[in-house]
Amino acid sequence: MATVYEDALPKHHQATQGEKMVIAASSLGTVFEWYDFYLYGLLATYISAQFFSGVNETTGFIFALAAFAAGFAVRPFGALVFGRIGDLVGRKNTFLVTMGIMGLSTFAVGLLPSYASIGVAAPIILILMRLAQGLALGGEYGGAATYVAEHAPEGKRGLYTSWIQTTATFGLFAALLVVIGFRFALGEEAFAEWGWRLPFLISIVLLAVSMWIRLQLNESPVFQKMKEEGTTSKAPLTEAFGQWGNLRWVLAALLGAVAGQAVVWYAGQFYALFFLEKTLKVDGATANILIAIALALATPFFVFFGWLSDKIGRKPIILGGCALAAMLYFPLFGALTQAANPALAAAQASAPVTISAHQDECSFQFDPVGKNSFDTTSCDIAKTYLAKAGVSYANAEAAAGTIATVSVGDKTFTAPDAGKLSGEDKKAAIKSFQDELKAGLVAAGYPEKADTAKINKLAVVAILWALAMLVTMVYGPIAAMLVELFPSRIRYTSMSLPYHIGNGWFGGFLPTTAFAMVAATGNIYYGLWYPVVVAAATVVIGLIFLPETFRRNIDE
Repeated sequence: MATVYEDALPKHHQATQGEKMVIAASSLGTVFEWYDFYLYGLLATYISAQFFSGVNETTGFIFALAAFAAGFAVRPFGALVFGRIGDLVGRKNTFLVTMGIMGLSTFAVGLLPSYASIGVAAPIILILMRLAQGLALGGEYGGAATYVAEHAPEGKRGLYTSWIQTTATFGLFAALLVVIGFRFALGEEAFAEWGWRLPFLISIVLLAVSMWIRLQLNESPVFQKMKEEGTTSKAPLTEAFGQWGNLRWVLAALLGAVAGQAVVWYAGQFYALFFLEKTLKVDGATANILIAIALALATPFFVFFGWLSDKIGRKPIILGGCALAAMLYFPLFGALTQAANPALAAAQASAPVTISAHQDECSFQFDPVGKNSFDTTSCDIAKTYLAKAGVSYANAEAAAGTIATVSVGDKTFTAPDAGKLSGEDKKAAIKSFQDELKAGLVAAGYPEKADTAKINKLAVVAILWALAMLVTMVYGPIAAMLVELFPSRIRYTSMSLPYHIGNGWFGGFLPTTAFAMVAATGNIYYGLWYPVVVAAATVVIGLIFLPETFRRNIDE
């Protein structure tokens, strides 16, 4: 029985099926996205051992980079392919296809033979699975957001679509619980040998349930109306990107909203976790628990900010979140150091570390797969040790030909002259230097790892919650804003591309880019400049070029 409110709506905007069913069915595919994303992160050590062992150094390097980048790199291309199909044949059928591809790709990883079984074909097939999944993801989000928004009553699109944004947290919790459960049940030895496959294999259950639910749904009422009236687009790609009238809004959405949203999202969750584990030396289990608590506390605010954007608009909330992130990231991450590893913070203040070397002797300290030994110059030997130890340092220029030195407070350590050493003598000299420097760092108060007993867990959770709150501000209203920005005949195509360029490229490569910036400079906070600059630029561009959309009629 229709409510009074529904009776007042245009016929094609009345709820034709349960609202909860529409939201749940559309969101489950996005849960898949994050379940798989976290599985790759949580099981990276096992996957690397199974699929990238045995190849030569160059091939292994290429495979490792390709496996990491593949899913992110192809997402915009998936947006073009499936966005076009969604505008041509309909929202429902398209995201049934994307969910199927995505789910089967995840499941297939659990069945894939290892390098030891089939040789180089193993990593190649793994990368192909990641490519297939990345393409499917390019069509999944746009379909889900468009479908939910086109079912939503006027004045509730922000609220309805914000439920999709909560699914990342559910994907994280699902992946954590499944991995922890299997490791506990099987034991570490069995899990490392074959048990790591089970989290991928059981995803077939989630796929089956999700597909069954989505098959019960009807087509979007907005698309159905266009189809009946014969007003669907015949060339969505040309209309979306070949005509300046629409292309300018694609660019405004990307540079004035999504780019900032993406870097705030990835910095507030993934980079924060990386920073806790790799830089602040908090053990993995503790870091995962603390960030999971913060995410659980923040998750309801995705819905809150989606609801609020129905009242005051999308633009002030999204750009406000980006502006706050740009202003607060440096003080928040500084406070995180104080709370998570107070000994490290104290040592950095009382005994700062400086490397003095001629810059021509210093390599770019970034090696994602650990294949470069960085031992051919005294500068590289010094920087490599400090980078692996997670010690922040400043750089001081020295005259050409000078052997690099490391100052820890008022003590100075001279690195080996690598050019005059080779073989065992070189190894012995490097080890002797590292032992001396390690002793000097310990004497100055630098800890090898965070002392769990001294972690101010309440403060850490509060800081991580603040970072996650910024995520909820920028991410909660973004789907509704993107849907409203474009005409219905090319909506799926138009919104999917900026979303996936932003989140696949600007956001997806943030951890790698930020880590490279830290490695290049030695400053543990330097990588934050990447999200700060992108978020600040988004605020400026968005204020100038991005229109407010929350009162728009999306039926046209």
